[in-house]
Amino acid sequence: MIFDDFFRSVGQLSDPRFRNVLLKGLALTIGLLIAVTIAMTWLVGFLVPDTLSLPFIGEVTWVDGIAGWAAFLVMMVLSVVLMVPVAGAFTGIFLDEVADAVEERHYPELAPAPHVPMGETIRDSIGFLGVIVGVNLIALILFFFVGPFAPMLFWVVNGYLLGREYFQMAAMRRVGRTQAKQLRSRHNLQIWTAGTLMAIPLSIPFVNLLIPILGAATFTHLFHRIAGR
Repeated sequence: MIFDDFFRSVGQLSDPRFRNVLLKGLALTIGLLIAVTIAMTWLVGFLVPDTLSLPFIGEVTWVDGIAGWAAFLVMMVLSVVLMVPVAGAFTGIFLDEVADAVEERHYPELAPAPHVPMGETIRDSIGFLGVIVGVNLIALILFFFVGPFAPMLFWVVNGYLLGREYFQMAAMRRVGRTQAKQLRSRHNLQIWTAGTLMAIPLSIPFVNLLIPILGAATFTHLFHRIAGR
């Protein structure tokens, strides 16, 4: 049944509302990463002195330039690591549009869902960003110790996070935060499994940018199925 939810979501990727959410999330993500890279490069250049006196060498005048380029390269590497979670968090601000599109096509008998206030949506998205970035940075360190099991660790960890957050988002629109948590607790294994299946494509460049959209649509279907709607 989880696969049915997923393939129905894939079948709706041509929906203009899906594309709009993807483009808005990507635009905000790229803008943020560029701004942070510029800010970090400037900050390092500001803090590192133009010249540095070293024993036996004398004055070195290119330290600030090297430090600036090093900061730039570090941010480029971090941007690759953080691109997906940041895009997911930004896209989360607009995921109501995806859920509305899914319900309009597949559940037309339902009344329009009351929209979650923007402040609450932004708060949840920032919280999700903090959790997923933190966990992935820890997992990145653990990858060096688990060897060939690193991809499995990535999928399981992110599967739990994706399942928890996307199901919560889908359920809250219809039954509120408290009942959404209760539903998630009762169906935790199914939700975690669905999240892990969503996490596997995170390993595929460019495809991974579609995961927030597909996740929102898939878990909207999953919610309606297990809630008996």
